[in-house]
Amino acid sequence: MALLTDAAIQAAINAKTKPLGALGRIESLAADIARFQNTLRPRMERCGLIIFAADHGIAGKGVSKFPQAVTRQMVLNFLAGGAAANVFAATSGVSLRVVDAGVAGDPIIHSRLISRRIAPGTASSLHGPAMTPAQLSAALAAGKALAEEGNDDALAFGEMGIANTSAATLIGHKLTGDPISALTGRGTGLDDAALARKTEILARAAARTPDNLSAEEALIQYGGFEIAMMAGAMLGAAGAGRMILVDGFIATAAALAAARLDPATRRAMIFAHISPEPGHQHLLAALDAAPLLSLGMRLGEGTGALLAWPLVRAAAAMLRDMASFEDAGVSGPA
Repeated sequence: MALLTDAAIQAAINAKTKPLGALGRIESLAADIARFQNTLRPRMERCGLIIFAADHGIAGKGVSKFPQAVTRQMVLNFLAGGAAANVFAATSGVSLRVVDAGVAGDPIIHSRLISRRIAPGTASSLHGPAMTPAQLSAALAAGKALAEEGNDDALAFGEMGIANTSAATLIGHKLTGDPISALTGRGTGLDDAALARKTEILARAAARTPDNLSAEEALIQYGGFEIAMMAGAMLGAAGAGRMILVDGFIATAAALAAARLDPATRRAMIFAHISPEPGHQHLLAALDAAPLLSLGMRLGEGTGALLAWPLVRAAAAMLRDMASFEDAGVSGPA
């Protein structure tokens, strides 16, 4: 099948019964979907959310306001249906899967939990690599396989892991070259003194390795198992012809790694929202991405992606189902 040209897509959008450009970002979103699906009749009917959970060795260094035990507690909350992601998924008709990518402690036994544990948390990236090359390969492969399952048109990815803003900051620093001081944020709500301590710890961790790293090496040195598995899932989703709803700061770090691993993955990405985390703007800029929403959200879990899903559905339906001036017998612009 011949590839649709941008001119053909834009002509189809302009022919709809509306003034030129009257639907704003919905029009450019529809064009992105049409380009990825290579059709002027795109479909966005089914979406799934996968939440990846894992722990981080650097959490023990005081970079988070919350104890590491919260990761496990929130996994149980997801499984019980009590988190914001559960509520938003239910209201949007999105299926939800929860994956243990490497939560600290003994394995969690639950009938609805998908266990893809690489290890009970990473090593501390302050003193050495967070994971081994073999562990990275296993995480990428597990995420890819999960994203290839099912028949969803799009997939959203969420995460849970105390200290994962630290991991995302370090990955972003090594992939963009932007300074740690510009990328580091308050995470779960650090005060000024704790933010200064976090920034100093991350600067020390970053000093262990060269300024610029490949995506593989950045994930090995500083990643979390949930971030690596999410990057693999993004590669798998794009390869399976599914669009990717990229959530907030941590998910965007995974998206940047995935796009560096396979640049073709970038075409599948829709960026849901912008977080108040300062590093998020830097990562979005590195991906040349314009997020759909700005709601002041910094929760993670895929919540921003879930709120963007109705816009994605509407954009595809507009291009597919909205009448043209010719079809409707409506006079076009003079």
